[in-house]
Amino acid sequence: MESAVDKLFAGETVLCDGAMGTMLYSCGVFINRCYDELNVTQPEMVRSVHELYLQAGAQVIETNTFGANAFRLEGFGLRDRVAEFNRAGAAIARQCVQAIAEKQGSVAFVAGAIGSLGLRLAPAGKTTLSEARAAFAEQIRALAEGGVDLLIAETMMSVDEAEQAVLAARDVAPQLKIAVLMTVGEEGNCLDGSSPEIAAQRLTAVGADAIGCNCSVGPATVLSVIEKMRAATGLPLVAMPNAGMPRQVEGRNIYLTSPEYMASFARKFVRAGASWVGGCCGTTPEHIRAMRGALRAMDAQESGESSLKLRAVVASEAEAGIEPLALAERSGIGRRIANGEFVTMVEIVPPKGFDCSKELAGATLLAKHGVHAINVPDSPRASARMSAQSLCVQIQQQVGIETILHYTCRDRNVLSIQSDLLGAASIGVKNILCLTGDPPKMGSYPDATAVFDVDAIGLVNIVGGLNHGLDIGRNSIGGSTGFTISVAANPGVPDIDHEIRRFEHKVAAGAEFCITQPVFDLRLLEQFLRRIEGFRIPVVAGIWPLTSLRNAEVLKNELRVSMPDVILQRMADAPNREAALAEGLTIAREMLASVRGEVQGVQVSAPFGKYTAAVEVLGVLGEEA
Repeated sequence: MESAVDKLFAGETVLCDGAMGTMLYSCGVFINRCYDELNVTQPEMVRSVHELYLQAGAQVIETNTFGANAFRLEGFGLRDRVAEFNRAGAAIARQCVQAIAEKQGSVAFVAGAIGSLGLRLAPAGKTTLSEARAAFAEQIRALAEGGVDLLIAETMMSVDEAEQAVLAARDVAPQLKIAVLMTVGEEGNCLDGSSPEIAAQRLTAVGADAIGCNCSVGPATVLSVIEKMRAATGLPLVAMPNAGMPRQVEGRNIYLTSPEYMASFARKFVRAGASWVGGCCGTTPEHIRAMRGALRAMDAQESGESSLKLRAVVASEAEAGIEPLALAERSGIGRRIANGEFVTMVEIVPPKGFDCSKELAGATLLAKHGVHAINVPDSPRASARMSAQSLCVQIQQQVGIETILHYTCRDRNVLSIQSDLLGAASIGVKNILCLTGDPPKMGSYPDATAVFDVDAIGLVNIVGGLNHGLDIGRNSIGGSTGFTISVAANPGVPDIDHEIRRFEHKVAAGAEFCITQPVFDLRLLEQFLRRIEGFRIPVVAGIWPLTSLRNAEVLKNELRVSMPDVILQRMADAPNREAALAEGLTIAREMLASVRGEVQGVQVSAPFGKYTAAVEVLGVLGEEA
């Protein structure tokens, strides 16, 4: 019968913990201390680190025993305490796992951490393979006695050393599965010169249960190693990188890679074939929490049956609840989209305060000039602004023009998402643009917590379920919310293949039209439209009237908008502010005229609240007519 531990090695995604040493160092433990000794002298400190990682969502925690082998302990005069430190480390981790199971019902596992021996093996060094194997065996025996569920041999400097760790495990604890992780240099090879492919082949042959890469120089290098190992083995792969390279800040080594960056690589690791992801030096519970959110979002977007069962909401006619109204009957924008009309939208960003009189005046101006709908962003670039939903309602009630609510997953768990959407439906908001959302690190409050229970694809599933009269638990909500469902697309993103895959998932989940990032490169838009022909929905092109060269550079470098050099040069050639504004309007009008026959509408932005600029851009439509 397959055990719970066996299932960890069956291909499902597993989230491991992050750095132990980094956390202990942050508690004030000097770098020259024996960290393994803390299992005996300061067990509460070690326990607190484990608890933080478990609370962050780690499914596997490693014992504080990385250096608890005879060779490393000898440097501290503690060689005779190998068994004591390893048993104590295993006991502490086991207590933490049991405690969280009792309190929260969460299931987690204890991995006995086995670090490299910290020396060269023969023939490069004087330590023989048999001596290395004996040292690993001594440590593994103690970890097994302490009650670990599995073993992780990590930061292995050479394949010879890694093989001895596997052989030692088979000698003294054959009941325990072992994952073996190599560390690599900047060029992506193991420190003994072996390629990732050769390491994968040898470790597979010697009997490892999983292999991978940890520590090293950061996520990007580890990703390349995982890709190479995937081609050479069928074993489960493990990716546990450092949080980048450390920098000296006031005499301390500080790792500056953000949790959001690590989370983005967690997704990349899984797409590259890794089953287990986690972190090494510099990673903290915040990094693991962000990675957990990213992996949960992937589950909602890519698996046939996510942990939240979001796809099952609209999986079949039999379970689809009530049938929502046809798109043309749900809203004015829905009617125009369904009838093939060319739609016009203008974006109005909520104010940073609570006075929205300027925004209401802008909406009035735009309605007067025949704009069909107002798009209201949800705290763009992770800035603190008035609720987008509140501004939508005020615009609809006081101005009488329809709105499209941008809704992000950044700040809400699935309970809050459902609550907000039900509230929006009850007060007349009928058009939803489903977005993942910018990470908090981009905004004014970089330490704010991001949620990301789902991403935009998971959100489309939730909205689609509500349209069928069902909440995320498949319970009736008494009727259809009747939303029109739109999504975003970026034709100019560097990884266009990934963007196309995500777009296809969004369409499959129920998206009914899309709005693109601002278009400045018509060639990229045309290529995007060709790529989505097999699953195309109506496309609304984003148009942005540039205000300055700096504005163009921010769009290119910070918002990932493709900006041709010729556009940058045109803005750079403007001799003054007024000329730059005029040139930006000219470029926007040219873009609108060029895309007119390729898309079903345009969304014009109003940078810095310049609503008259949006009116001027849209004027080209009247001139064409």
